Amino acid sequence: MRERLPEYLKRPVIDTDTTRTVRRILKNRCLNTVCENARCPNKNECYTKQTATFLIMGNVCTRNCRYCNIGCEKPQPLDSMEPLHVAQAVKDLGLKYSVITSVTRDDLPDGGASHFAECITNIKKLAPDVRIEILTPDFKGNKDSLNTIINAHPDVFNHNIETVRSVFKIARPQGNYDMSLEILKYVKDNSDIITKSGLMVGLGETYEDIEHTLSDLKNSGCDIVTIGQYIQPSKQHLPVAKYYTPEEIKELEKLAEKCGIFHYQIAPLVRSSYRAAELV
Repeated sequence: MRERLPEYLKRPVIDTDTTRTVRRILKNRCLNTVCENARCPNKNECYTKQTATFLIMGNVCTRNCRYCNIGCEKPQPLDSMEPLHVAQAVKDLGLKYSVITSVTRDDLPDGGASHFAECITNIKKLAPDVRIEILTPDFKGNKDSLNTIINAHPDVFNHNIETVRSVFKIARPQGNYDMSLEILKYVKDNSDIITKSGLMVGLGETYEDIEHTLSDLKNSGCDIVTIGQYIQPSKQHLPVAKYYTPEEIKELEKLAEKCGIFHYQIAPLVRSSYRAAELV
């Protein structure tokens, strides 16, 4: 039996002219968002601020992470017009800060790095004043793919560690904890791009586990960290081992600062791109 969701993790449904406008623009441009596909609890808040996190390269993933609501199936071919459509939507929405993420595409030779780069290039052409944050998969640690991203030069490179080492293989069986750290370090060592990562809590980790992960991120040169509560998307996903109270989550700020991380967003409903512009 699933434990009842605490009240402080619930969000109201918001339906306004602004949220409808955002949905219409996304639909007209045939775009996916992580807001919808990953069932983000902050979706309506973001839509009221006329923003969204674009999900590129389709809405099905080649990996089956046990916490994620996005389905694992055979992906469709890339839409060559998607980078332009993303840029047009950024312009239509009047964004000052855009966030682009993707499903994992292990079927592509470069993991989709060139598609990310095209999105960045198109946004810079159509909306040159917009800052760009990308949240990428691990590209299997491929340095050529990372160089493609570095050369496109987003303002922020985000790659989520997602969880602590002790839980990692359970939650992300096709991922690699050390590889994710190496990716962040490679981007930091080879560019002036701001680096960012995030993790969920509530999967059975200890405070010591969290501290070790924060130290690992700091040692990888990570500039910004986000931490939020894991919420089980369905009965088929990993169960929640613990709901942290707001007070317990607040304590994680002290852990971050102890590890030398002073730029963070830590709260129960924080997700990777939540209030990203404010944080940067």
